[in-house]
Amino acid sequence: MTKPQRPNLQRRAPIGRRPGADPASAWVRQAEAVVAVTRASIYTARLTIDVTPALRGRIKVVAFQRGVTAVEMLRELLEREFPEGTP
Repeated sequence: MTKPQRPNLQRRAPIGRRPGADPASAWVRQAEAVVAVTRASIYTARLTIDVTPALRGRIKVVAFQRGVTAVEMLRELLEREFPEGTP
């Protein structure tokens, strides 16, 4: 038994190598990785709280207006309210 003949299909073009990353992008990614490792070594405990969707929205809006992330703003607030020497 012979194989059925397939119609002439166009051959796919070979996929070339991926272009190398430009030095600036590599530098930025490297700096971000260092910051992530530094933060991870400082903040090793996770705290989960339940808030209403409205409160969550207000927190995010205020953080955006201040030009910080909600996490940064809340960490600062907690540090202020519970300084290191308090029982």
